[in-house]
Amino acid sequence: MDSFTFRERGRAIKEKTRARLTDRHSWKLPKQTSSIAPAHVWTNADQDPVPENKRTWTKWAFIGYWYSDLVTVSTWTAASAIMTTGLTATDAVLIVLVAAICNAIPTVLNGAIGADLHIPFPIACRASYGYWLSYFCVVTRAVLALFWFGVQSANGGTCITAIITAIWPSYARLPNTLPKSAGTTSQGLLSYFIYWCIQFPLLLIPSHRLQYLFWAKTVLVTPMALAMVIWITVVAGGQGDFFYAPATVSGSTRAWLWLANLTSVTGGYSTLAVNISDFSRFSKTRGAQLWQLPFIPLFKVLVGIFGIVSASASKQVYGTVYWSPLDIIGRWQGSPGGRAAAFFAASAWLLAQVSVNISANGISFANDVTTLAPKWFNIRRGVVLVSFLGGWALCPWIIISSAAAFLNFMSAYAIFMAPIAGVLVCDYWIVKKRRYDVPALYDPDGIYKYRWGVNWRALVVTLVVIVPLLPALAQKVTPQNVHISKGLQNLFTFNWLYGFFVALFLYYFLNYFFPDQTTLIPNVVPGDAPVIRAVDGDVESGSIQDEKIREESGSTSTKEIKEIGAA
Repeated sequence: MDSFTFRERGRAIKEKTRARLTDRHSWKLPKQTSSIAPAHVWTNADQDPVPENKRTWTKWAFIGYWYSDLVTVSTWTAASAIMTTGLTATDAVLIVLVAAICNAIPTVLNGAIGADLHIPFPIACRASYGYWLSYFCVVTRAVLALFWFGVQSANGGTCITAIITAIWPSYARLPNTLPKSAGTTSQGLLSYFIYWCIQFPLLLIPSHRLQYLFWAKTVLVTPMALAMVIWITVVAGGQGDFFYAPATVSGSTRAWLWLANLTSVTGGYSTLAVNISDFSRFSKTRGAQLWQLPFIPLFKVLVGIFGIVSASASKQVYGTVYWSPLDIIGRWQGSPGGRAAAFFAASAWLLAQVSVNISANGISFANDVTTLAPKWFNIRRGVVLVSFLGGWALCPWIIISSAAAFLNFMSAYAIFMAPIAGVLVCDYWIVKKRRYDVPALYDPDGIYKYRWGVNWRALVVTLVVIVPLLPALAQKVTPQNVHISKGLQNLFTFNWLYGFFVALFLYYFLNYFFPDQTTLIPNVVPGDAPVIRAVDGDVESGSIQDEKIREESGSTSTKEIKEIGAA
């Protein structure tokens, strides 16, 4: 690069920075015309069906994706935590297995929408909820993703603390200068900041290239997790009374606890059963995403067993039950060899934490905000927003340390995901028989407008399912002030199963007796034709090369697309 080019780039950066700081309109993305959306609808490339050159996800990518999502600290602790409610280890394993199946089936069924049509969740749900009511689904999922992004980031700071302590043991004694109201310590805030700095550049990896991050995690985390379980089991001499402890509850109490724990474990991944098309749209083949069906239960059960075995062995070795692998790592800091092991193990768990936060929360929120405000956001800007909003504005360390009521509310907030998942499955597979008009999904005046942009059938189903659960949701937040009947309490214990299946059957019933004939089309109308953009690509989204590819490939009009689908 010569000095003239360097000066020109420096001047351009300076002018762009000045514009960003002085003119809010400079943040507006260039208007991009699309062969999918009508000319008057503001859109950007990140909302359109994925072009063929970016359909890079094979079955191995999906296996890696779920390895990334499920081999985590939270999955490790989930199964063993079940035993604290009075159930046995066998109960815990079976609950995790059933919960994983409950996650896997709707995930694969809804993943077919993305794999078949290559569209993201915020666009896909317009077919079932209507063009404007779909924004309720998008906002609901975005709130969950934003919240959990912050919480997962705060937990990631714990990995950083273990890593730095392994290098400099004095870090464990870092003086605290923050008041108690801060919700964290100087050490905790510094560890969190370092974690955030590591995570931020990884958030900028394009979605179609994320599989490389997933495979890096697979290669590095697998031997570490196995080594931890084998080591602590050997040290415990194969003993562990905790693993063989009998149940302390029986009868109906045990049955309701079983359902309550099943709902808790299922709800943790309920959002992905809804928004999996954000990732399956990158499928290279329609069948690639089917591999999620066996591997979600496999990974979830194996990691759950690891957690139960290690918790049982830790009781034998340390005299205390350690649910989290990071707690076990914390006991290794007493010797040089132990600190070396702690450094490598904590580093692997750090990679696991970053990977799941990107895939389950960061990208999900970015897809949502891109749909809500396409004039101002694309995927890259979306992940930047969530990193600052969820990572700092929410002050997640305060939420974790003090806001028990808020944590209970957000855990129960997942009740909104089950009916959405049920409606999506029923609409695509049963009602419309996998026949969507993709260009119409981008048109506010198209067939999925229904009446005033609302499919009243989906609205009725969602309200019928959610309203009976609201009293129990309120009780979760303020148990001292809200008192409800035993029946409503029991209903809430299996709210995910109730929400999914009632929504599915009720939506089918309403569509059977009150069908919307205009949306029951005879053939699929695809939306994956090449697209010509009217303006240069947005440098921030890295789409200049994409623009050139599209321009070279030519274009096909919406009319031509419909003729292809009808052929």
